[in-house]
Amino acid sequence: MMNTPLGRFRVIGILEGISYLVLLGIAMPLKYFLDVPAAVKIAGSLHGVLFVLYILALAHVTLKNRWSIIRVIGAFIASLLPFGNFVLDARLRKEQ
Repeated sequence: MMNTPLGRFRVIGILEGISYLVLLGIAMPLKYFLDVPAAVKIAGSLHGVLFVLYILALAHVTLKNRWSIIRVIGAFIASLLPFGNFVLDARLRKEQ
């Protein structure tokens, strides 16, 4: 799965999506309800690194597979929505 730009993009997208859900669903409640700010620092840093990797992988798959600008914008928006990467991955799985 990691042999193609699309495969790498899908894997990074899933990891980025998981990190986003952990940040929103676990780390932020720990910070605001249990006063554990370190959870957001750790999860936020990890999510930030994965988001940068996601954007780089998106650029790579766009160049290699000649994605349209609409598709690129859709993939970017998917990364901003909770569960968006999982919906995008389901659609990309059909392509691969």
